[in-house]
Amino acid sequence: MLVLLPLAAIVLTFIALLLRTFRIIPQARVGVIQRLGNYQRSATSGLVVVMPFIDKLLPLLDMREQVVSLAPQPVITSDNVTINVTSVIYYQILDAKNATYRVANLLPAMEQIAQTTLRNVMGSLSLDVSLTSRDEVNGRLRLVLDEVTEQWGVRVTRVELKDISPPKDIQLAMEKQMQAERSKRATILNAEGEAQAAVLRADGAKQAMIIASEGARQASILRAEGDARAMITLQEAQAQAVRLVFDAVNSSGATPEAMQFQYMQMLPKLAENPANKIIVVPADMAGLAGLATSFAQLTQGDQASGSSSAVANRLNVAGAPPQLRAADAS
Repeated sequence: MLVLLPLAAIVLTFIALLLRTFRIIPQARVGVIQRLGNYQRSATSGLVVVMPFIDKLLPLLDMREQVVSLAPQPVITSDNVTINVTSVIYYQILDAKNATYRVANLLPAMEQIAQTTLRNVMGSLSLDVSLTSRDEVNGRLRLVLDEVTEQWGVRVTRVELKDISPPKDIQLAMEKQMQAERSKRATILNAEGEAQAAVLRADGAKQAMIIASEGARQASILRAEGDARAMITLQEAQAQAVRLVFDAVNSSGATPEAMQFQYMQMLPKLAENPANKIIVVPADMAGLAGLATSFAQLTQGDQASGSSSAVANRLNVAGAPPQLRAADAS
């Protein structure tokens, strides 16, 4: 029994030495090994051999990208407005040695530098600019933090403003301002719409008047052309009728006395037409009346005697046309 106790102690000591000698480092982790208090090497993932009581493995560092959310911080803008800003920092450790020996507490140091940088950046901007220019603020914060943390072996990949909360009275004033701005925009848009509608209506009325005037002008032109063509056609028809009558008269060999007799026969028919209000009577009316009386006497004498020769002699005496004489003789 007394022999087993030392043996067990030796086994436990051996196991403890093995555990302190062989270490396993997970993926994406890096361990800094010190030998007799000095930096010896940076051990990456896998099996690592460490000399017991001589080498010391410091707490492992996570090499993955990490996120730190900062608490809301009061910031005074350039127009003396206090706002609460909540920011988020994305960073990644690139050099385990510098992250271990260049800074004592990496995470608190990053939080403090982020807060002071945020005060400086937001203090140079007005409230309206800080609310509408988040990308600019994010870019300036990232540049300043990256310059400071580069010597710590840390790279700041991104900085985001999570929330910007102005005071309640400022929020109410901003809401009223936005309502007034929206009302102004609505009024301007309505006025512009009415102006455009008036312009379009005026243009439409103008185009309608132009089209109506053009149509009336074309109609007047067409009517004038139609009237002119009708008058030309009527004049041509009358000229053709006169020409035909003239040709017929010339071809029939009518004498002036026969023409006067025909005119005397047409006068009653002209008087019957209600459209003829004025009848032109030739100046030699007495001669026409004598001619008519001679024809009447000749007609009565023909009915009494029935002699064709007597009628011919009387026509010769009365001065009847040759056509009438020939007709009567036959």
